[in-house]
Amino acid sequence: MAALRTPGSGCPWDLEQNFATVAPYTLEEAYEVADAIDRGDLVDLCDELGDLLLQVVFHARMAQEQGAFEFGDVVLAITEKLRRRHPHVFGDARGATPDEVKRLWDRIKAEEKAARPAPAGVSKALSGVPVALPALTRALKLQTKAGKVGFDWNDPLAVLAKIREEADEIEVEIRAGAKADASAEVGDLLFAVVNLARHLDADPEAILRAANLKFERRFGAIEAALAAQGRTPEQSTLAEMDALWNAAKAAEKLKQP
Repeated sequence: MAALRTPGSGCPWDLEQNFATVAPYTLEEAYEVADAIDRGDLVDLCDELGDLLLQVVFHARMAQEQGAFEFGDVVLAITEKLRRRHPHVFGDARGATPDEVKRLWDRIKAEEKAARPAPAGVSKALSGVPVALPALTRALKLQTKAGKVGFDWNDPLAVLAKIREEADEIEVEIRAGAKADASAEVGDLLFAVVNLARHLDADPEAILRAANLKFERRFGAIEAALAAQGRTPEQSTLAEMDALWNAAKAAEKLKQP
């Protein structure tokens, strides 16, 4: 990366990049790592982890050029953090259970955050949740933080009732022809759905990825069934495709143990 960033002999594209322009690629590579894991493809995972590591090296090199820090500092910082947050391994807090380890990690992390001043105008309880996170993941983290200070429902059914309330509000806005207001209410609905997933101990990002894959798989079955008839989806009715969807869904259930 030092060679790629050397003026005169380096790569013109790499030389014109900065933290902001590289950040989208960093996120993309993290998603591709998650995708390889979802597919159970360890060969691809090895390759994607290399791509993700390159992003760390890229950012560290640009920081080094500015005299801020370098790759070795990044490694040192995470090493010290891991030692600090694992006193049950590197310190005297031995014999901790997994639940005790999680509480210990959260306590130490909270102490670290308390030692840093919160940005002006930002809730201290909700600080530290990056804006660039995927919206579902960020909603989950914000809700989790709010829950830790007591701002939370204690029953998934109460969250489900909130979801129904939000859906009713969307219907009111749609019937009134207020598309913008209805869209805002959809945001509230999505936020409430994330909350329900959290109360069911589910990661909303992961279960939505699974739902996306399921949709792709079932729609692929529709295309295959139509192709066997010499047709395409464009040449079929919604009722016909819906029947094939239900058939694909039923076939999946028969394969389940």
